Amino acid sequence: MFIVAVLLATTAMSMAIPTLAQTSGAAAKPLKVVVLGDSLSAGFGLGGAEAFPAKLQSALRAKGIAAEIDNAGVSGDTSSGGLGRLDWSVPDGTAAVILELGANDALRGIDPALTRNALGEIIQRLQQRGIAVLLCGMRAPPNYGADYAARFDAIYPDLAKQFDVPLYPFFLDGVAAETSLNQADGMHPTAAGVDRIVERILPMVETFLRKVEAARN
Repeated sequence: MFIVAVLLATTAMSMAIPTLAQTSGAAAKPLKVVVLGDSLSAGFGLGGAEAFPAKLQSALRAKGIAAEIDNAGVSGDTSSGGLGRLDWSVPDGTAAVILELGANDALRGIDPALTRNALGEIIQRLQQRGIAVLLCGMRAPPNYGADYAARFDAIYPDLAKQFDVPLYPFFLDGVAAETSLNQADGMHPTAAGVDRIVERILPMVETFLRKVEAARN
């Protein structure tokens, strides 16, 4: 009788194990995140593993956040370009988007009103799809004058307030104008520059995704 009892108990445990594994696997299903951006986030001049999305994913996983981060950065893209490709760049099933666009708008002197409208429509359309947004700010270069810079720089805090989304004030914080952290063109971060960006933005992204995960559950 004792042997029979042991066999029955062992069988019950072996039957229960797949159920526990399945439950654990379901709980660990990674959040799908898209970085919708330009060359700054795409990793211009770098290998794929050195780009912002890949390094951010590694940093998040080290923090215990299972996130699958897709690189939807296109070099040279403007905010209007990002809007034009929004639907295929952000597929169904995406839980969150890190929006990093506007640098090329500023470099080309595009009317800030157009940039504002394009970014606003991107955020609005993502929210209508139930996708959370973290907005990354950008700053205008000084060559277009103080008035242009003031109008451009105001876009990001204004949109963050309008659509109630978290704002990381300046994507290149700690990297812009740092020669050792930029490539020869003086605009695109090196691998070390990307590390600096990830280090500085990580606390905000961590908080943002934990809220997204909590809302999903």
